[in-house]
Amino acid sequence: MEATKKYTVITGASSGIGRETAKAFAGRGKNLIVAARRTENLKALKREILEQHPTLDIVIRTVDLSVLENVYQFYSSLKDFQLETWVNNAGFGNYDSVAQQDLEKINTMLRLNVEALTILSSLFVRDYKDALGTQLINLSSCGGYTIVPTAVTYCATKFYVSTFTEGVAWELIESGAKMRAKVLAPAATQTEFGKKANNVNVYDYDKAFGTYHTSQQMAAFLMKLYDSDSTLGIVDRETFRFELRPPMFPYASSSTHNQNPN
Repeated sequence: MEATKKYTVITGASSGIGRETAKAFAGRGKNLIVAARRTENLKALKREILEQHPTLDIVIRTVDLSVLENVYQFYSSLKDFQLETWVNNAGFGNYDSVAQQDLEKINTMLRLNVEALTILSSLFVRDYKDALGTQLINLSSCGGYTIVPTAVTYCATKFYVSTFTEGVAWELIESGAKMRAKVLAPAATQTEFGKKANNVNVYDYDKAFGTYHTSQQMAAFLMKLYDSDSTLGIVDRETFRFELRPPMFPYASSSTHNQNPN
């Protein structure tokens, strides 16, 4: 591996927004490390990218990030690569009432949506916060800013992603770090999300939503966020317009009631 090569890491890259985001970064000439559980999907993605961009280096990592041990092993396996951008896209949702939800599925969702994202974000920030041009982009949801009926627990995981990432963004800015942290918050997007969230084999987005974005559109929005100085890229759940915004949650940096440093 050439010492000058830099890589963009994308989790959940085997389908949907992650897959299209990998193709979008490849279009910018970025070498990629793509991670997901489904090896064959990743191999197909690699073949497709290399047909268009044969000079790129596309590294595959097969990993289930809902298993805590795997999260640390995955990050450690990248120690010999120079990383530039990290996109935490892996995650899934759940539609059900809190009283009826499958707690085994919820456990897995919490580990993937919250724990894995937190650990990978923290390790990347620790190692690369002072590297010029580095970005952390975490996938939240408009459900990370609005509580959606029958998706309360899923929304709670995405509220965590939103507040955590906005907080990291403030922390990086206030400390003078060179890295920037950003949040992408999609609305309904035609991916495998609907099937997984509803525990079904077939899911009709036209019937369920009528209005939605494609994975390609969301990847394009992510690249707009990547190119911008904004912290948040969010889809309005009612109009489906994409907007670049500053952080939305209050940050109490100037409060006289904060804990004293020493």
